[in-house]
Amino acid sequence: MAQQNINFSFGLWTTGWQGRDQFGDATREHRNPADDVRHLAELGAWGFTFHDDDVVPFGSDDATRDRLLGEVKTAAEETGLTIEMVTTNLFSHPVFKDGGLTSNDRSVRRFALRKVLRNIDLTAELGAKTFVMWGGREGSEYDGAKDLHAALERYKEGLDLVAGYIKDKGYDIKIALEPKPNEPRGDIFLPTVGHALGFIAELEHGDIVGLNPETGHEQMAGLNYTHGLAQALWADKLFHIDLNGQRSIKFDQDLVFGHGDLLSAFFTVDLVENGFPASPNAPRYTGPRHFDYKPSRTETVAGVWDSAKANMDTYTMLATKAAAYRNDPEVQEAFKTAGLFELATPTLGADETVADLLADTTTFEDYDADTAAERDFGFVRLNQLALKHLIG
Repeated sequence: MAQQNINFSFGLWTTGWQGRDQFGDATREHRNPADDVRHLAELGAWGFTFHDDDVVPFGSDDATRDRLLGEVKTAAEETGLTIEMVTTNLFSHPVFKDGGLTSNDRSVRRFALRKVLRNIDLTAELGAKTFVMWGGREGSEYDGAKDLHAALERYKEGLDLVAGYIKDKGYDIKIALEPKPNEPRGDIFLPTVGHALGFIAELEHGDIVGLNPETGHEQMAGLNYTHGLAQALWADKLFHIDLNGQRSIKFDQDLVFGHGDLLSAFFTVDLVENGFPASPNAPRYTGPRHFDYKPSRTETVAGVWDSAKANMDTYTMLATKAAAYRNDPEVQEAFKTAGLFELATPTLGADETVADLLADTTTFEDYDADTAAERDFGFVRLNQLALKHLIG
């Protein structure tokens, strides 16, 4: 299927996942990450990403590190795939059982910072522009286990140190925080897009810190992923996205994109590809369409590649349908009926003051609220038109 020049990217931890989970051993053998890079290129991917430990086993010596990273770099050069993001694993090794940047153990925090800074240098060396930070172990199971004020202070200290290092080195890198409400910790710090935006506002170097929202992470908290992306765009903080599928409030499923809430996936693609319908000058997302999913542990290696292709195909199909939806005259008329374009008109007129509003009796004293309440916005019809384009 044609991919419409969309830049699709995959984490090597996705295709390389062996199917091991909390209740079962691996169902697939380990593969060389460089081989996965080549296979992704054959499928039509544009780029890839990785954690340090995805390529180099934790604790490897420098010679082993250089050799394994060299193999991946060679694969990227041979295939033309872009290494668009690098991140650091601060969650797998037992040393991070109480977190990395917010561990109660100061020595762990210092070790974590060194591990992160080493990979900031690697990110710059590889030419990647984004460094994602998912705080999977930054949290707690017991409310009394943390001084929460101190934990947020340490989180701020760590982020500002890393961001300041990027600036001091002159690296062209931005940090993208990845919110998640729970799993593996009972309660993870910065659980949602809103929490993360509030945190970024308190940073000294928050200008280069933004967000990497993930579909399942928002939906497993019962939140609307498209709304999360929209707020991040509104704040001009959408630096990266992670796409996958999730079926309601449960564990983090990491399904193929679109294999969860399909209608939500449609509107996610509509926003990413077409922007806000009534706000043409609003920020647009320009980064790669990155998939952070897990091939089901029921699949063989052939199923790994079937599922990788399914992500790209589903996104492409939804992009085609979303374009037709936006270009449909009936949809545009339904937008007008719904008041979408009216919502983009400022509530106060140009140069109008609060005093002017108070003096305008048509806004309150003479306002006919009962008649206004009779307006039919046609939201159901508008949604049905979306469904028509999606499955009709």
